[in-house]
Amino acid sequence: MSNADASELADKLHRIRHSSAHIMAQAVRDRFGVEAVSFGIGPAIRDGFYYDFDLPQVPDDEDLAWIENRMKEIIKGKHPFEVREVSSSEARELFKDEAYKLELVEKILSEGLDADGNPLPEGQDPKLTVYQHDDFYDLCSGPHVEHTGQIDPRAIKVLRTAGAYWRGDETRPQLTRIYGTAWATKKDLFEHIQRLEEAKKRDHRRLGKELDLFHFEPTAPGMPYWLPKGLKLFNTLVDFWREEHEERGYDEISSPLINEKALWEISGHWGHYKDNMFICPVSEHVTYGVKPMNCPNAMVVFNLKSRSYKDLPLRLSDCDVLHRNERSGTLHGLLRVQRFQQDDAHIFVAPDMIEAEYKRVFDIVEKFYTIFGMKYRFRLGTRPEKFIGDVETWDQAEAILKRVLDDQAGPGNYHIEHGDGAFYGPKVDIVMEDVLGRDWQMGTIQLDFQLPRRFECKYVDSNGEFQTPIVIHRVIYGSLERFIGILIEHCAGAFPPWIAPEQVRIVPITDRHVAYGEKVKAELRKQKIRATVDASDNRMNAKVRAAQLDKVPYVFVIGDKEQEAEQIALRLRSGKNEGAMSVADAVARIHDRVATKSLEL
Repeated sequence: MSNADASELADKLHRIRHSSAHIMAQAVRDRFGVEAVSFGIGPAIRDGFYYDFDLPQVPDDEDLAWIENRMKEIIKGKHPFEVREVSSSEARELFKDEAYKLELVEKILSEGLDADGNPLPEGQDPKLTVYQHDDFYDLCSGPHVEHTGQIDPRAIKVLRTAGAYWRGDETRPQLTRIYGTAWATKKDLFEHIQRLEEAKKRDHRRLGKELDLFHFEPTAPGMPYWLPKGLKLFNTLVDFWREEHEERGYDEISSPLINEKALWEISGHWGHYKDNMFICPVSEHVTYGVKPMNCPNAMVVFNLKSRSYKDLPLRLSDCDVLHRNERSGTLHGLLRVQRFQQDDAHIFVAPDMIEAEYKRVFDIVEKFYTIFGMKYRFRLGTRPEKFIGDVETWDQAEAILKRVLDDQAGPGNYHIEHGDGAFYGPKVDIVMEDVLGRDWQMGTIQLDFQLPRRFECKYVDSNGEFQTPIVIHRVIYGSLERFIGILIEHCAGAFPPWIAPEQVRIVPITDRHVAYGEKVKAELRKQKIRATVDASDNRMNAKVRAAQLDKVPYVFVIGDKEQEAEQIALRLRSGKNEGAMSVADAVARIHDRVATKSLEL
């Protein structure tokens, strides 16, 4: 599909889904009665839509089925979507009985928002627009289909409910959010429902518990306990990252978990990010901030000694623990946490080194993502509404990144997300696609002219003059927690052999084979292969089945013949029986898969 065709389809689906949100709101009103329902907002989202309501009760399955059937009736009516601009007084009159809509009206007028409550482009005046179909109208900026008949009633489905605070603020009322999905055709809907079912099977929270990888405790929300198997997986990923970066000229550092707020004030995080930090008042005059990112400490390390242009690029990497204070409603297993580690690095460069260094980082991205069989693409985030520094420098930085992406990905082969840069510089995000076709924002590579200025970082150039370096902030995995959560779902818990927490399960057929099994295990561990022995009283087939359920790549079955010949019978996670072979041959096979980082068994 060409970019133009993809864009046209995306616009069509957005209109269908936005319109479906309004139709669902009408159906909810019809189900519970106009006096019982207060309306929040109802945007189109990836793969569907939702609408927030203040309802007398949470809809049950019977209610959701009724709402879906009513939506189909409304669609068949082919009601046109009509838009009109209204004055502030008209809007206040139209929504006089709708507290949430009235609040939106006032915010739109006072803060320069569109009718859906999103910030307007700079220089654009706010206006109030109302869309109506049938007898239902809503404050909205569109766009919509021309009439409800342009939606296929066989291609919509009401999915589920959830709680959602009004405007995402935990101090505000909790509303009922109803999710739905809508597609261009019945076939597209069917395929999407199949993907949802597959996603349930792959849910990392369920698999993480079944595979004994991690645990979440209510006393530490969003802060995972890594269990022995999970920590083996975690450390294997870090070891690989560490080896690759040492070969590429990175020097690893570690810095304090907390710093006085003065450090965060210099960096700008206190003004731009304080609400997302854990704050520790120590005394009346001393306040610490728990580290939410490593950037300021990297600047401190750079300033510890005099630097020359010959020292650049200076690549400082770290994998320290970070904490961010997230709203409780946004926490989601390993995918959104409050305590995490990321494979961070800060590269100090001279201006003429930027493009070459970005290409080196892209080489790392290619190696790390292809190893896991992940497709990825790049997204450019430009200057946000709230930024530090001057516009001229920002324009210069964005131009550099566009040149780099044009060269690396090709013109038009990356998405530009306007206003999505960090407050100190534009960035290139790595967007990964998993086996279910879902997109995940993983690593990021940010170009920063601002923090080195704020920390007065200097190096001496070839003319003996002091210059301010430019810093490339970059993570490849991103959050290790998030990466592992996505990896679990990507491979359904069946990890490639090189990172599998348990690579071999040894299955003695009877008790008399256990001693030989322990001997094989000892040999495997000498060979740096993670192995265990199942010495339980279960029958052999049950033991093999248990190993398959635990996603262990290799099962070594040991009976009389294998013990006598000092061999093992190799079975794969897939169920394939490879037959008898020497321990040395089995070890050689596993070492080959590990050394090549193979996805195959």
